[in-house]
Amino acid sequence: MTAEAEASSPAGSGPTSGSGEELLSVSGLQKHFPVRRGLLQRKVAAVQAVDGLDFTVTKGETLSLVGESGCGKTTTGRLITRLLEPTAGKIVFEGRDISHISAGKMRPLRRDVQMIFQDPYSSLNPRHTVGTIVGAPFKLQKVKTEHGIKRAVQDLLELVGLSPEHYNRYPHEFSGGQRQRIGIARTLALRPKLIVADEPVSALDVSIQAQVVNLLEDLQNELDLTYVMIAHDLSVVRHVSDRVAVMYLGKIVELANRTDLYERPMHPYTVALLSAVPIPDTARRRRRERIRLTGDVPSPINPPPACRFHTRCWKAQEICSTEEPPLAELAPGHRVACHFPENLDKPPVDPTTNEPPAAAAEAP
Repeated sequence: MTAEAEASSPAGSGPTSGSGEELLSVSGLQKHFPVRRGLLQRKVAAVQAVDGLDFTVTKGETLSLVGESGCGKTTTGRLITRLLEPTAGKIVFEGRDISHISAGKMRPLRRDVQMIFQDPYSSLNPRHTVGTIVGAPFKLQKVKTEHGIKRAVQDLLELVGLSPEHYNRYPHEFSGGQRQRIGIARTLALRPKLIVADEPVSALDVSIQAQVVNLLEDLQNELDLTYVMIAHDLSVVRHVSDRVAVMYLGKIVELANRTDLYERPMHPYTVALLSAVPIPDTARRRRRERIRLTGDVPSPINPPPACRFHTRCWKAQEICSTEEPPLAELAPGHRVACHFPENLDKPPVDPTTNEPPAAAAEAP
């Protein structure tokens, strides 16, 4: 998939960066799910799914959230779209605090904030036709179209690479990639300003993933969309992102632009993640050190104190278990939460080869 996706983009090209105008701001965001037991269902603990996130998204950019399963990526996406109520913190969209507004007040904002769901098999109602599914946002938001809902739906289907003739078909008549295109068409119906894409290609065949990724990139350029992309495939993230936030156990441990993060990762967890990216070239693979983390991810019910990664980190010292490192800017636009960051004084290195990017490009 990665080879296809990278091949479709000219050498050295990438996503267009945002305009600099802030669209979304998140500060101190938390979501704790209570654990209840006993006859009276008393709260005895809480799953700290998201525990204090701070980041911004500018218009026209793609910010990707990456990390292992269970680190809080999907929960963050659902908090941004207000499908979940945050426990604490602030979510500001276009200058308006939407952290705790009611469902009624949130309804008009649904036109501007939409979500692409991970599983195209469960996100589409099997009892409804494609026309009904994609046309639902127009009816729910009472939006009138110039030539009627049917024509608007057919135009959307054509925009995402499907035939207008698919209007009267049912989801079971389509492949996984086509179903995801239907979901994307539904998301685009009201021309949203911000789209949260929750692992939009992870449930698809590898041969189809590059097509959907390239479709999302083309739509962004054509419609001036802003994405928050949730993913665990670091190769996909490298292809589509402007900036990348690495999450571990409910917290952001590193946030940087794509080039800096991949060429000079500073947090040990990011270094370990990048060392696990598969390389088809065996010669380059031998030159790269594979970092294997010991132990399992701790429980979010009782996370480790201070730095949450210190129980698995090869650089951990006493301060890591007693003092939480702040998410500090160690280089321009590069924020890291670590007492002993990697690559701080080293030149950029391609993590797949352990060589400077120029040398990696010249390698056969």
